[in-house]
Amino acid sequence: MNFAIDKNRLNSSGLEIMHRAGYAFFRDPKSGEESFVRRPYGDFYPRFHLYLSEKNGHLVFNLHLDQKKASYAGSHKHNADYDGEVVQTEINRLKQVILGLIKS
Repeated sequence: MNFAIDKNRLNSSGLEIMHRAGYAFFRDPKSGEESFVRRPYGDFYPRFHLYLSEKNGHLVFNLHLDQKKASYAGSHKHNADYDGEVVQTEINRLKQVILGLIKS
């Protein structure tokens, strides 16, 4: 699930937003791809997984919930939820963090 916010409205960088929201930087050891994760229960899974990018002066947040690691050999895909109540609740939480960082 995606949402975006105009960078000019913010007092903070994307990295600071993610830190304040409880996300940790994550670099995939296989692909080198950079993203952010938050583990709501302390275990490795489930975890919220967020890709942050910039496009046309906006920060774009792309969030999903990784349910578990790939369950069969040779697969890099995992079980994930890209929408639904849990993902929407997390997006609402992120938006509340962002609201606190909007320029007055």
